[in-house]
Amino acid sequence: MRDTIFAPATAPGRAAVAVVRLSGPLSGEALVSLAGRRPSPRRAVVRKLKDVEGRVLDEALVLWMPGPASYTGENSAELHLHGGPAVVAGVMEALAGLGLRLAEPGEFTRRAFENGRLDLAQAEGVADLIEAETEAQRRQALAQLDGALGRAREAWRSDLVEALALFEAAVDFPDEDLPEDVAARAHPALERLVGALRSALDGVERAERVRDGFAIALIGAPNAGKSTLLNALSRREAAIVTATPGTTRDVIEVALQLSGYKVILADTAGLRDTLDEVEAEGVRRARRRAEAADLRLWVVDGSGGGDASPAPEVLRAGDICLVAKADLPAGDAAAQAQVEAVALRLEPHRLSAHRAEDVAALEAVLAERVVAALGSGEPPSATRLRHAALLAEALERLESARALSAEPELAAEDVRLAARALDRITGKIGPEDVLDRIFSTFCIGK
Repeated sequence: MRDTIFAPATAPGRAAVAVVRLSGPLSGEALVSLAGRRPSPRRAVVRKLKDVEGRVLDEALVLWMPGPASYTGENSAELHLHGGPAVVAGVMEALAGLGLRLAEPGEFTRRAFENGRLDLAQAEGVADLIEAETEAQRRQALAQLDGALGRAREAWRSDLVEALALFEAAVDFPDEDLPEDVAARAHPALERLVGALRSALDGVERAERVRDGFAIALIGAPNAGKSTLLNALSRREAAIVTATPGTTRDVIEVALQLSGYKVILADTAGLRDTLDEVEAEGVRRARRRAEAADLRLWVVDGSGGGDASPAPEVLRAGDICLVAKADLPAGDAAAQAQVEAVALRLEPHRLSAHRAEDVAALEAVLAERVVAALGSGEPPSATRLRHAALLAEALERLESARALSAEPELAAEDVRLAARALDRITGKIGPEDVLDRIFSTFCIGK
């Protein structure tokens, strides 16, 4: 008989309410032992919980959810306790004394997957929803939990079946009265599949950026105003600001939310030639971060007090040139930066990090950029690198099948292998070690 598991489903520490979940064949018996009797299914009732010696542990809200119509597909229960740590610890000790086992991370959702309540992509959506910090991450995770990728895979399945049937007909019935071009008739289905998988693959990068954050790097010469701007945008003193050039030695990151999207803003060391070994390493890291960023903000000291150095070579067309310290008289560096911005096709702006209206205007510009990059259309159906790897494998097989249509036996095998790769996305075929890795990333009570 399978173990019955329990775990807190709420965060540790003091709270008004703490929830403990149970799942498995002994959930009902454990509920009777603690609460005296089971309530009607899916009806919340108040019960005094007692340990095996009859001592009152808490007065709690109790729910009984017999399987298979439960989250895990098994007999399940929930105990809504008063949220004191001693109360939770006492109830969990009593459950362990009844022979129940503390759940492993992700074990509730793994059981839901194994019992057919969720496919593997939906289970990943649960993990993403728990981790969601922004509106965009929430929308993307809910689409995944709602089965967007599973529905896409079912749509692809009809074309897979059609192509495979045509190739196998050409192999298995060569002497029958079939059209000579029966294998060639698989081409339209293969073309649709190739196009659909390419589109899904294109969406994975966008999904990863929604989850991990749109990366923006502040770059420029020392004392240009990068750290002051970082503090203004983050609304806290995240970076040390001094008049000494080279104060920022390493990359300093802050997380922002712009129009519901996560943004990672990075302040970097001032770009200049230096003999100082520590500062030189900071400059190397600044260049690497700028090259990897989705958008670069070139900050120039527009007051003339800073170094009027040429534009960094890491800039790309479409990046933003910020002439800072606009509250001071403009100097030569401001005019030089404007000329270089035009030549490099950068978007120029002038601002003072000390003026709230200037900072708000820059936030609006950045939000527009982020939405343009990440907010086009519905959330992607494929959202993880695991999905991308399997989609790429299936795409490679389908392109091979398309090229081998004159050899239907080989083409049919390629289509079968493509179908297996797509099955592994939703977990219809999944090696145990892959499942272990996926569910180990969950929190204990999920």
